[in-house]
Amino acid sequence: MEKKTNKAWLYLLPAILFFGIFMVYPLIDVFVYSFEEGYNSASQTSFGIGIYNYSYVLRDPYFIQALRNTFILVIITVPLSTAFALLISLGLSSIKKLRNLFQTIYFLPYVTNTLAVGLVFMILFRKTAYSDGLINIIITALGGSSVDFIEGPYWAKMLVLCIYTIWIVLPFKVLILTSSLASVNQDYYNSAKVDGAGKFRIFRKITLPMISPMIFYLVITGFIGAFKAYSDAVAIFGTDLNASEMNTIVGYIYDMLYGDSGGYPSYAAAAAIILFIIVLTITVINLLISRKHVYY
Repeated sequence: MEKKTNKAWLYLLPAILFFGIFMVYPLIDVFVYSFEEGYNSASQTSFGIGIYNYSYVLRDPYFIQALRNTFILVIITVPLSTAFALLISLGLSSIKKLRNLFQTIYFLPYVTNTLAVGLVFMILFRKTAYSDGLINIIITALGGSSVDFIEGPYWAKMLVLCIYTIWIVLPFKVLILTSSLASVNQDYYNSAKVDGAGKFRIFRKITLPMISPMIFYLVITGFIGAFKAYSDAVAIFGTDLNASEMNTIVGYIYDMLYGDSGGYPSYAAAAAIILFIIVLTITVINLLISRKHVYY
């Protein structure tokens, strides 16, 4: 028995080393940096140890703005993208002809470069000297007034970012949920039909419980992905996200390291630890909720 245990640990050793070197050590390193006040990466020196970095970050208006943007993005995009993906997956599962074609069409945005999709969205929504953009043309045709979605009001820019984020994550969620729906045992549906259950009751009592682990997985990964959003905003609004008021927490961390206001690794480390705590807290809350609502 001991031989088998040692052999198992030997097989796990590469994965453990990889996890320790590239995940655990950097996290500890960032945690240490976050308490080093006035850290200079060139000389590897600091003024002392304390919580000033956290105090500065939590009072920085740029961080507060990034925090607000990130939370709005999370609250709006995660539930909506999951709900839309479920509706689309149910529609795809109910058709037989051209199902593979529709699945391919829905999956195309996922394999397309993020910045390329962002450029398309910018062209669709941006007002220029020559055109108000396709979306504004449609709005004015329906009797509305044109809006500058890229350089205009805050709510308009946030709307574009939310739509873009949902569009980007939707294909992966559709793929996962379509596969999950296909794996549900048809005997449950046949039994329900014999008992005279309606479609909505079948969906609520059979379909949702059976695919709840996949829904939970998509919600968890959706929260984590939305909290790490940065390239989405850059793709639409450019690299100066503070000027456009559309920065995210990850964008703030990047700016502190490499941006125009960069050169402050201690502030970046403190912001990264705050982000880690937020994501960890929400993940734990979701895990606790899943014990009652996820069917395994």
